[in-house]
Formats: sequence, C-alpha cells, structure tokens
Amino acid sequence: MRYEQDPLIVTRKIGSELILIPVRQNVGDLQYLYTLNGVASYIWELIDGGRTVEDMAQALIKKYEVEAPQAEADVVEFLAQMKEIGAVVERPEGD
Repeated sequence: MRYEQDPLIVTRKIGSELILIPVRQNVGDLQYLYTLNGVASYIWELIDGGRTVEDMAQALIKKYEVEAPQAEADVVEFLAQMKEIGAVVERPEGD
C-alpha cells in the first residue's frame, strides 16, 4: 500500500513544528489544527504517493538511527492517525 497527502490539507512550518490545516469549502477549518513534531513532520514529508510503509521506515532509520521495528511502528501509528483525520489517502500498489 502507498500513501499520499490529501490535497485539501494545507501545511505551514512554524519554528520546528509543522501545522496541518484542513481546507473545507475553500476555507481553512481552524477548528481542526494539527501540530506535528520533528519526527511526524519528517514522515509527513515522505508521504508522496510513491512510498510504502517500509520505504518510510527505512528513511526514518537513516535519519534518526532507530531500530527497524520502532521505525515501522512509528510510521504505522502516524499513518493511522492521519487516515483517521482524513489527511492521507491509501493507494494500492500499482496505481
């Protein structure tokens, strides 16, 4: 499975944090702002429609020098949270 960012999510970087703002009916929905820390921001940047969970976990391992099981768990948990709020879309392999 591959993942891509929902195009109706606007991002703004403030200091070391990334803010996600959903856009509904051409207006930023300020009732729902999501703040991402450094690791979450990095995973967010990796979500481009071309990477799998394994690809993103490998990138985390290289950047943060974490063990593979921890990197994969972090990616899976982050993607689940982003799917829950509608910020990412799953794409089957080959699409």
